[in-house]
Amino acid sequence: MGTRRDFIKKTGLGSTALALGGTLMPNAGFSNILGANDTLQVAVIGVRSRAKGLIAGIKNYTKAHIKYNCDVDDTILEAHNAWCEKEIGYVPKTEKDFRKILDDKDIDAVFIATPEHWHAPMAIMALQAGKHVYVEKPCSHNLHENELLVAAQKKYNKIVQMGNQQRSADTSIKAIKEIQEGIIGEVYKGEAYYSNNRGSIGIGKEVPVPTTLDWELWQGPAPRRAYKDNIHPYNWHWFRNWGTGEIHNNGTHEIDICRWALGVDIPETVTSFGGKYTYQDDWEFADNQQVTYTFEGNKTLTWTGHSRGVIMPKQPGRGVTIYGSKGIITLSRNSYEFYDLGGELIKQEFEREKSGTIDTVGGGGLTTNHIANFFDAIRIDTPLNAPISDASISTMLCHLGNLAQDMGETLTLEAKTRKINNEAKIKDKLSREYAKGWEPRL
Repeated sequence: MGTRRDFIKKTGLGSTALALGGTLMPNAGFSNILGANDTLQVAVIGVRSRAKGLIAGIKNYTKAHIKYNCDVDDTILEAHNAWCEKEIGYVPKTEKDFRKILDDKDIDAVFIATPEHWHAPMAIMALQAGKHVYVEKPCSHNLHENELLVAAQKKYNKIVQMGNQQRSADTSIKAIKEIQEGIIGEVYKGEAYYSNNRGSIGIGKEVPVPTTLDWELWQGPAPRRAYKDNIHPYNWHWFRNWGTGEIHNNGTHEIDICRWALGVDIPETVTSFGGKYTYQDDWEFADNQQVTYTFEGNKTLTWTGHSRGVIMPKQPGRGVTIYGSKGIITLSRNSYEFYDLGGELIKQEFEREKSGTIDTVGGGGLTTNHIANFFDAIRIDTPLNAPISDASISTMLCHLGNLAQDMGETLTLEAKTRKINNEAKIKDKLSREYAKGWEPRL
């Protein structure tokens, strides 16, 4: 754990010194652990797609009640309220401005499923308002926000869990335990992949902002841009002003599982190959990317992201393969397989309830388990499966992958100090420009 502390203190990524906790440490000391009989009052902020998976998970927890649905788009709110009436049997209060929700003293926790540029700033504001936070991945838009969020969790002493829900998969938990016990010998490599065939997002045209959308609040901490017809409600993922590309949008999950299986934190080197190959459109990130991370102990992690053009020969939409000296384990959201060195299947186990893989909702058993873990941490001090101190490291790896891609050369970190050697070339990318008055602060 000392290497994490050394890294954060010595990289120069910001002025905040962080003390990162363990992956599965108890939450002792949090300021308002609730009693086992208390019902949690929660709000869901950003309710278009992923919120459906989150709300299904909240519904399955008998000691939680959704008091608010929040979104800056009236059309989305209206459709979501109709969905709630049908799927959960009641319609929570609606609110467009999340700040009014944070002022409600009855709210115990917020779920943040907004565009990514809002994740860290909103989570920090929620912590300052005394709320526990479940924040979707990635937990930050840049490395500076990563630091701030972890520091804010420590300062305000609330529970923060990231939505890397495979950490709560029974089969993944079992597989990692068996890997640690030596079932495949000495682990040395993890391969993570994502395969999809996204279409063109076109060349956006400036159009009037829909009357149902609060474009000013939607932009929030991001520098102001004109409204175009290919940004909202989904394609913001591919614009740097608001999104962080596919490595964060989906790679966070599989990179996180590989890091967990390999038992690694901060890499020694990060190299990225790839680019934008498929369409001449407004997409601003690599649409096909290969990132390689090396770690102490001669361990390697790779992420292969095919956003627009599936991996061939065709593989499932996403997954992880962990290589060891005595065998191989593959992990997905729904199963785990153990093979010997010759590729013969020795054992296979499945999740009791399937989860979505490449759809935008991502609901199912893993989300239900992850939310239950978050609520249990608040109510009965159960250890978190993905505390922000650890989950932020997986987000950090994704940021490093994008930085290496932008830099066009291998990003290196000193073995002992963990300082980014070629930081000068990317210094202006460690944080971002913020709209006046929206800068996240502790």
